[in-house]
Amino acid sequence: MTVPDIRLVPLATEGSGIPFLLGPSLGTRVARCWAPTVELLAERHPVFGWDLPGHGVSPNTGSGFTMDELAEGVERAADGAGLGRFAAAGVSLGGLVSLAVALRAPSRVSAVTMVCSLPRIGTAEGWAERAAAVRASGTPSLVAGSSARWFAPGFIEREANLTSGMFRDLMDVDDESYALCVEVLGATDLRDRVRELSMPFTIVAGAEDAVIPLADAEAAVASARSGRLEVLPGVAHQAAVEAPAALAAILLSEVPA
Repeated sequence: MTVPDIRLVPLATEGSGIPFLLGPSLGTRVARCWAPTVELLAERHPVFGWDLPGHGVSPNTGSGFTMDELAEGVERAADGAGLGRFAAAGVSLGGLVSLAVALRAPSRVSAVTMVCSLPRIGTAEGWAERAAAVRASGTPSLVAGSSARWFAPGFIEREANLTSGMFRDLMDVDDESYALCVEVLGATDLRDRVRELSMPFTIVAGAEDAVIPLADAEAAVASARSGRLEVLPGVAHQAAVEAPAALAAILLSEVPA
């Protein structure tokens, strides 16, 4: 196992408040999957994103890694950008990594928000099947399934330019890097560690998200010292593009202006 080389993307640098450090969902590029929400955060806060291995600006990898190593890679990237304290948020796998960063470095994280994410996502068996499928057929084979999971009915038709760009990003992801990220998901269960968090902890769930059961989200926030659950109606698995105004309001409520 090895710490992956995670690269940071400055998304907006004009704000004067505490920075946001944002992570993407599996198969996406942070600059696109967070773009509509970043516009609303940038009025008051600097915003930085990071990409998963083999996604966006982060290099491909053929070496396996643990969730803690992935979180360490994000922390190193934050160090390289001169970020001391920040609010961490991420979509799906990016949310799980953000939680791991908060557990690794609680003094640096002012708040952690898991967007369409949980401390444990899916099953080891399901993720093993996904990893095998990608190694056999490549990430373009995932587009049909992702289009069904990622967005609520009608969103793809309303936002064709944005969603087609996200599907192109998915097809561009390195197959082996994607498979290794999937294997990390299968091996990670941080449910028992949520109670360690000293900072505000929020899960933002989409009411139409078939990937994230609301009962599991409720259990996760109940185990935190300062946890809350926000459910967005008419939203599936990509809340940062489906409901940017509502998500930005939630994120801004967790940090000082």
